[in-house]
Amino acid sequence: MQDIINIIQGDKVTLTWNLMPLIIVVVGTFLGILFKRYLFSKLKNLSDSSSWKGDDVVINAIDSVIVFWFFLGSLSVAFNDINFGDPYNGYISKIILSFLVMSMTITASRVSLGLLDVWSKNNKSLPSTGIFKGLINATIFSLGFLFVLQSFVSLALKDTLSDLFGGINIILSKTMKEGDYVELSNGYQGYVKNIGWRYTTIQERANNVISIPNSVLSGSVSKNYTSMDAAFRVPIQIGVSYDSDLDHVEKVALEVAGNIYDELDCVSKDYKPTIRFREFAGSSINFFIYFQGKKFGDHNVILNAFIKKIHKRFQQESIEIPYPIRTVIHKNEAKN
Repeated sequence: MQDIINIIQGDKVTLTWNLMPLIIVVVGTFLGILFKRYLFSKLKNLSDSSSWKGDDVVINAIDSVIVFWFFLGSLSVAFNDINFGDPYNGYISKIILSFLVMSMTITASRVSLGLLDVWSKNNKSLPSTGIFKGLINATIFSLGFLFVLQSFVSLALKDTLSDLFGGINIILSKTMKEGDYVELSNGYQGYVKNIGWRYTTIQERANNVISIPNSVLSGSVSKNYTSMDAAFRVPIQIGVSYDSDLDHVEKVALEVAGNIYDELDCVSKDYKPTIRFREFAGSSINFFIYFQGKKFGDHNVILNAFIKKIHKRFQQESIEIPYPIRTVIHKNEAKN
């Protein structure tokens, strides 16, 4: 008899345990109904009594989904106590999360569009908000869809999507385009040859081709030498002896720079070469000659031509370009 009682009690415990997930869902949903009817209704009354219409938009948007959120929360707790085995437990969690995200996306869309209507009524400068509504809806639902998609796709597909949207971001933001010369924060630099759906290829001046994932490229710091204006300044530093006549040095240097300006097509004709004396250095007085090249890479041609011509002309004019000199004074010599 006692064995029969123990079996019955064991069946009751097993039955109760098997019904526990259902009880959790029912109780959680019931709590949501109570919350909506008593607590949330008070918030709704407060919003109705206020003069600002924005809080009504928020309350009404949440009012339609609050019980559903309680249901999803209780469903998630209930399934935590049930082991379906891998990978089904993960699938169930992702499905619940997806429903939650989509309901929050719909709520966010309603709130945004409602607030936009309130704002447009108070600002008569905008006769129509249809285009803004479309953009807001598209943005919100795209973000929600991407979040849900990210929960289900594999790691490889995540990388593919990241590269895809990274490429779209590069194209739309116009940070670089094919033919631009760019320098990246990782040290790579070269001409952009192609912006693909996964990789962007950059050709170095040494003719090496670098393939960079779009997700990495869109998140890195880049310097574009040709996006706005391909012309750029070419500074060339020179040092002359302290015994030099600086007025004569300036005249000769500008004459040589003028010859380079007239002879080389790669020198921009919109900018005349200029000279600026910069510092009293350890063994020379240093100055800069400034040119402007038409595009990146022209500085090599300008530097090569100017250095050869200025060296030859300085020799003809007996203008000394000094070697680095350091005077050493011994302590004993200083005392004597």
